[in-house]
Amino acid sequence: MTEQTRSAVEQRLAELGHDVPDVAAPVAAYVPAMQHGDLVFTSGQLPFVGGVLPATGKVGEGAGLVDPEEAKRLAALCALNAIAAVRSVVGDLDKVVRVVKVVGFVASDPAFTGQPGVVNGASELLGHAFGDAGVHARSAVGVAVLPLDTPVEVEITVAVSS
Repeated sequence: MTEQTRSAVEQRLAELGHDVPDVAAPVAAYVPAMQHGDLVFTSGQLPFVGGVLPATGKVGEGAGLVDPEEAKRLAALCALNAIAAVRSVVGDLDKVVRVVKVVGFVASDPAFTGQPGVVNGASELLGHAFGDAGVHARSAVGVAVLPLDTPVEVEITVAVSS
């Protein structure tokens, strides 16, 4: 894709060193994203890179746990995959007029309480990608386990123009 055919969102992501990937194939019976009216809802997105999870396990401090900074990076990858899911439905990411809501799930060691910091990885990437339209409401939830033992999962809801 040339710079001239990329959306402004894709150009801003490229400046950060990110290309919007192809949408990740679902791992169960669902679709990656669904549009209803002017809203697009993504399914929970995992931090797949080329079909592979770069890390697995619980997030926390200590041996055998996924470091919170690494988990924050993984949350950004989840957001990038969510952007890909949105693009698969609307085509042009410049149609996104607002990131409405972000929900981040963090597979957490019982002592870990830094879920908001981890999910900041997704929020910051969305802010860079969409500018003022990337400001959103958000939940950051600690859970015991996530699909495929991924440390992080993110879903987003965006409003789009017709």
